[in-house]
Order: sequence, then C-alpha cells, then structure tokens
Amino acid sequence: MHYLDNAATTPVRPEAVQAAVQAMTEGWGNPSSRYALGSQAAAGVKEHRAQVAKALGCAPEELYFTSCGSEGDNWAIRGAVELGRRKGKHIITTAIEHSAVLEPCRALEREGYEVTYLAPNSDGQVSIEDVKAALRPDTVLVSMMLVNNELGTLQPVAETAKAIRAAGCPALLHCDAVQGFLKMPFTPKALGVDLLTISGHKIHAPKGVGALYIRKGLRFPPLIRGGGQEEGLRSGTEATAQIAAFAAAAQAGKATLAADLEHMAALKADLARRLPQEVPGAKVVVQGQAPHILPITLPGYKSEVIVRFLSDRGICVSSGSACHKGKPSHVYAALKLPKKELDGVLRISFSYDTTPQDIDALLEGLKAAQEQLFTSLS
Repeated sequence: MHYLDNAATTPVRPEAVQAAVQAMTEGWGNPSSRYALGSQAAAGVKEHRAQVAKALGCAPEELYFTSCGSEGDNWAIRGAVELGRRKGKHIITTAIEHSAVLEPCRALEREGYEVTYLAPNSDGQVSIEDVKAALRPDTVLVSMMLVNNELGTLQPVAETAKAIRAAGCPALLHCDAVQGFLKMPFTPKALGVDLLTISGHKIHAPKGVGALYIRKGLRFPPLIRGGGQEEGLRSGTEATAQIAAFAAAAQAGKATLAADLEHMAALKADLARRLPQEVPGAKVVVQGQAPHILPITLPGYKSEVIVRFLSDRGICVSSGSACHKGKPSHVYAALKLPKKELDGVLRISFSYDTTPQDIDALLEGLKAAQEQLFTSLS
C-alpha cells in the first residue's frame, strides 16, 4: 500500500501503540481513585500532559485533554463568546477554516452573532490587511487556522495577534493548529494566541484524543461539568490509554522534528517538480508553506473517480478533506478555480514514513488514470 493521505489521519506509530497497551494492561486504574492503582494512573496522566505540553511548547497547566480537534475547536469558540458576551457579538474567521470552526460560527449566527468570513487570495492565504479592516470594538473572537488542511498554506496567525493588540480590540484569538502541530515550528506564546487546538491522530497517535491550549490567566468556562477532571473544565474519566499514546507520539515526533520536516519537504518538492513532466496537464494548485500537504489537479477528470482508480492500485489519496464525506470542498471553491481544475483536485499529504517509492507509485497511477479513464464532459 502507498499511503499519501496523512492530512486525513496517520498510522499509529509503534511507540504510541506500546504506550497505549501498557496503560490498558498495567496502568488501567481510574485516576480519581484514592488507592495505589488510581494514584499510578493519575501520575501517568500528569507525566503525559507534561510530555505533550513540552512538544507543543507550553506549560502543562495550560493543556487540557479533549477527544479530538473538532471538540477543541467547538469548546474554544463557544467558550470565547461566552467570556465576551458583554463585550460584543462579532466574530472573525476565514472562509477556508475546518468545518469544526465554520459550523459553530454558523450556529452562532443563528443566535444573533455577526460573523465576518475572510476570503483567501489565489495563493490560499488570508491577507493581514483584511484582518485589520475587519476588526471592530465589538469583535469578541478571531478564529484562524495555522495551516490549512487542504492547501497546506500558512495563515497570518502571529500577525493577527499583533493586530488585535494594536487595535485595542477585546477579541480572543483561537487557532486551529491541528495541521500545524509537529509539521511547522511554533509555540502558542510565539503565535500570541489565547486558545489553540491540536489532535492526536494527525501525529501518529490513535483517534479519540486531542488537546486544547488555554492561555494561563484566562478564566475559561468549562465544556463538561461533573467530576472535576481537567481542573474542572472537562469532566469525565480520563482516556488514559489514548493520552499515553498521544504523549508517546508527541515525544517521538518532537525528537526527530527537524529531520522529518526536511524529509517531507524534499518529497513534496520532488512531486511538484515531476508532476507536470510525467503527467501532462496535471498541475499544482498552490505550493503552500507546510511541508506535508500538496494539492494538485488533473483537469478534465473527476477527482472522486481518480481516488477510486488509485485505490484499486493500492494508492491512498484524498479529493479534499476526509471530514467533508464526499461533499464539494469549500476550501478549493474559495480559490475560484476554473471548473475543470476544481473537479480534478486531489490532496497529497506526506509524513515521516512516506517513501520515494510512494511518489513513484502515485505518478505511475496518475499516468495510468489519464490513459484509462474518460475525461469529464462538464
């Protein structure tokens, strides 16, 4: 199999598997229990929180475990507007955010909030000048992703933080960094954000675990009330095995980060160079700054047909975000591509374990698709 859809999910790395199994077979106590087995589990959660926090570049007490990136995004948005409910009802986000940001914003619109959706330029980036123009005295939240999950483009998060402060705006800044964590060098403090979301299954941990960074000193409202876990902000018995695996994956990824980024960037550059040479008519949609995502297009062919064709050859790619479940991508639509290019878009995404042979197989598969598939009449 040639797996080239690492922006959708990643295979669980051996270190994470081992950590999860150990937590399930040896440290399986309830962290809230007062006897030794529970204390051992609680100590494990504390250690794992510190490990993920170190990889992210924040204090352990600023990191709160969640079940996934979507939960973190929803919590951040709902919590931010609750904190700012007496300051205003205006939100700024971008038109190319993940649905886990856009859908809560649309729900808030139905509750009377005004949302400004900033459009990207043809390179897939939002202009900081547009951010500055959109800021208002009643803006209570700006939510902007660090790396777009379908384009690999870096958004001006740090510049937005500075703009908010310069304008004297009361807005909190939330960043969906699910595609940025261990793919780009950053820390929440360097970005200047108040809230930041990460997810485990994008960094070779299992599905079912993520985290929300909440800046120290920010009195954030709880997501789930109950037994008081996660400092009372997200009650519910901790998912100790997933948390252990998340920590192991984060620690392993951080240890080889520089080499991994160089490896992914080299593969991306090789594919971008060879694609138009070996697959006539195929082109890169945007280059993007992230090393692990490259959107391409095969104009005249339907992407969903190409995905199935490649799948039959053991090659895994995406026609957009896997979270869309087959629906047209709002991200590619925002670029205003010609219809034939838009219909033929594929997202290729790499990881530390992607090989040059995977790239060779993809190019051979795309050439075969051109030879064997009918072009679209639309």
